[in-house]
Amino acid sequence: MANTASARKRIRTTARRHARNVMVRSQLKTLVKKSAQSVNAKNEASKESLAAALKALDQAAAKGIIHKNQAARRKSRLVRRFNIANGIGTRTTVQ
Repeated sequence: MANTASARKRIRTTARRHARNVMVRSQLKTLVKKSAQSVNAKNEASKESLAAALKALDQAAAKGIIHKNQAARRKSRLVRRFNIANGIGTRTTVQ
């Protein structure tokens, strides 16, 4: 139990930030999943959904909700999947 006023305030602040972070992470998962599905289905809306997912990842990284390297890795994988589906890139595997 918090004894000081500042400790009680930190508990309230932490709860608010945690709730916001959970909400944003959930939205990220939804956007990334929708983008991946539209890319796999080769929809016309795949470009827009990809742009929305990339923007959301950048914003989450800027706010410190996810690490910038995690955002970069997830963006890279999405773009690579988009490029392969549209015949821009090639799938390479190390053997």
